[in-house]
Amino acid sequence: MTKKRAILLIGGGILLVAGILLGCKLAVDSFLGAEMSSRDSWDIAVGEHIYTSEERGIEVYTAPCEASIPVVQMVPEEYEQEGFTYYDEAVQQRLAQHLLELIQQEAHEIGEPLAVLNPFGTGSNGLLLCFDTGEKTQIRYTVHTTSADDPDFTATAKSGKEAYTDRHCFLLIGLVPGETNQVTLEAVDERGEVQESATFTVAMPDALSGYDTRLDATGQAEGEALSDGLFYATGIGDYYGYTFFFDNEGVLRYEMVLEGYHSDRFLWEERGFYTCVGSRKIALLNPLGQAVRVYDLGQYELHHDINWGPDGTILALVTDTEQETTMDVVIEIDLESGAVTERVDFSELMDSYCQSTRPISATDPFFWQAGERDWLHLNSIQYLEESDSIVVSSRETSTILQVTGLQTEPVLTALIGDPDFWAGTEYESLCYQPEGDFVFQYGQHDVERVEDESLPEGVYLLRMYNNNYWGLSTRDGYEPELDESVGTSLTDGAGVSSYIYYYRVDETNRTFALVESIPLVYSSIVSNVQEVGEHYVFNSGVAHTFGECDREGNVLRSFSYPCMMNGYRVMKDSFTGFWFEAS
Repeated sequence: MTKKRAILLIGGGILLVAGILLGCKLAVDSFLGAEMSSRDSWDIAVGEHIYTSEERGIEVYTAPCEASIPVVQMVPEEYEQEGFTYYDEAVQQRLAQHLLELIQQEAHEIGEPLAVLNPFGTGSNGLLLCFDTGEKTQIRYTVHTTSADDPDFTATAKSGKEAYTDRHCFLLIGLVPGETNQVTLEAVDERGEVQESATFTVAMPDALSGYDTRLDATGQAEGEALSDGLFYATGIGDYYGYTFFFDNEGVLRYEMVLEGYHSDRFLWEERGFYTCVGSRKIALLNPLGQAVRVYDLGQYELHHDINWGPDGTILALVTDTEQETTMDVVIEIDLESGAVTERVDFSELMDSYCQSTRPISATDPFFWQAGERDWLHLNSIQYLEESDSIVVSSRETSTILQVTGLQTEPVLTALIGDPDFWAGTEYESLCYQPEGDFVFQYGQHDVERVEDESLPEGVYLLRMYNNNYWGLSTRDGYEPELDESVGTSLTDGAGVSSYIYYYRVDETNRTFALVESIPLVYSSIVSNVQEVGEHYVFNSGVAHTFGECDREGNVLRSFSYPCMMNGYRVMKDSFTGFWFEAS
């Protein structure tokens, strides 16, 4: 081979690799752009037009589904206009007012209920039912999919403030999209006797997202039962703008429709729950699916977590779109006034370290963020009232940080992780020191301080999803001494595990020790773990796997879910007192 030809081949190979990397970056850029974009169409399918409410600006149609009972659908008349969104308080109020008019028009019985599909545009397969019963009862219902071999879904509806009532209005959860569902309603009195019953069928439209209605499940068929409730999956790659609710068999029972982004967390209060509904919006949703309040965050773009703050406010991790750095700001939302206050800008709080970092390049582990100043990458937050402090998780530094004086003058007071990372910086003295020999957490997510009354004062537990992945994209000249068990590949988990980690933290002596480690399927980024009763619910987002395990880590059941790149979080709730009454 001639020297000239060799040079040409090498040059061609370099260009090919560069082209592949550029193609990957463009694909990922498009993917991540979709996460922050808003819905440009609500894809509303309707049946035949029935009438128009000129006063409310609401069109009423037959619902686009075959059913043995009449099913209607309410649609704002401007739904096809550019910029329309269901997550507008005025739109929601108009829908609520017209729904009330429908309910008051005539009395309905259990055999002929008022049935409204997706009344507020926020849950594609939610069916609102309203009717009266002769006595005060609860409504127990069973959904049977006649066209598929699914287990029956049985629940007791939450019909109002009282457990037993003669006026029932609830969102029926459990109808499987794209299937013919047979619904049996039973009015059960306080003696447990069925006073009235009725059955109807409804052929539900396909899932609006096109997502799978059944997940592949693995795990023991017998033995310890899974906890009651519904898993809810948020931030599923290529399906941003939806939250999917699955039963213990992996059957899709509810498809929540958002303006965009994903529901990072549900924060419960008496009227319902607050969650993210767009990249710059948080809303309070009630059991019927109505967005009662909608909060616009202005210049702040949500990133990975919200949680309760001081005095019933909400704290959110955000990017300030008017500054160069990303994913490093904490804001507070006043739920009465809607006012947004910036509480911590970590680029100012940790200015000397921030200034020592650089933008991500195309050859760094997180190459798809090339050009961004994602020097900290916060991914979870928790407020501690007694000390007016926050605990936040930083993926980029593999460190858990505590900041005190949130409402007065924020001060960085603690760093928990590999102390070597901070050696030689002005924050070195803030590092808690490890007790014992163990592998530090790396790339951790979903950190939560857990109080244990059996521990001495000043001692607590920190639980986290330890991704056990090392990747650093914004700092030169630092290479940790990694144990061979720590992952360094974004996708290859051969021989590597992620973990549920518990640290025992001693604030007085400023030390921490690993006291529990439960292996999970490896996931380099995203992911979470949640304590549900005596079990854990976990999501290994890069592996596209979620499930439930016992306290020893024995997996009771796991589910594989279709996803592009990764799925952010999967959590579980009984939804008792919200959609359902206690069994």
